[in-house]
Amino acid sequence: MAVQLSVTSRNARLDAIETTIGINPTLSFNTGVQPANCALTDSGTQLGQITLPSDWLTSASSGSKSKNGSWTSTAIATGTAAYFRIKSSDGTCHIQGSITAIGGGGDMELGTTSIITGQTVTVSTFILTDGNP
Repeated sequence: MAVQLSVTSRNARLDAIETTIGINPTLSFNTGVQPANCALTDSGTQLGQITLPSDWLTSASSGSKSKNGSWTSTAIATGTAAYFRIKSSDGTCHIQGSITAIGGGGDMELGTTSIITGQTVTVSTFILTDGNP
C-alpha cells in the first residue's frame, strides 16, 4: 500500500519547490533528448531562455500550482522544442520536462514547438501537480 498525503501537505510541498528555486529563475527550451535527470548537462540546442517573474507560480491549491504571469521570450535559434529546464539564479537545474504544442499533453505547452530565430515564444501551459498514488 502506498503512503498518501493530505491536500495541505501536497500544497506545502509544491510551495516549497518554488521557495527552493527562488525568485527570477530561468526557463530554457531546447531541442533534442531530455537528459535523464537535472544533474546532467543540457543537451541539444538552446532555442531560447526566459527569466521568469519574481512570483513565477501561483499559490498551491488542490495539490497543484501553475505558471503565474506571462512567460514570453524571443527565440535565439531555430529548431523543434523538445524539453525545458527551470534553473535557479545560480544555474542549478531544479525542474525539467517535455514540451509539446497546445493540447499535446507535454509537461509544458507552447503555441508551437517549431521555433524560428527571432520568433516570439510564449508558454501557454505549465502546471506542477503533487498527486497521491
